Amino acid sequence: MSEFADKAELIKSKLQEREEFIRESWVKAMEARLVRDELTKCHRNEGVNHLENCRWLSDKYITMLKENKVKGYKKIDV
Repeated sequence: MSEFADKAELIKSKLQEREEFIRESWVKAMEARLVRDELTKCHRNEGVNHLENCRWLSDKYITMLKENKVKGYKKIDV
């Protein structure tokens, strides 16, 4: 019986780890969305000078797009 309890506990801990990882992944994706919104505001406010004045924000957004993707799992691999 303890063998099954250990296996169940292992599965629960694995699922908890995955939920935390997915939650962090979504937080990073939402941070990228906030940077995109700020970039849009910067483009509107700066007008023709947006290429110079908003470059740092656009570079940050590009790196966030590459790194902050939402990742998930399809099955439990124990």
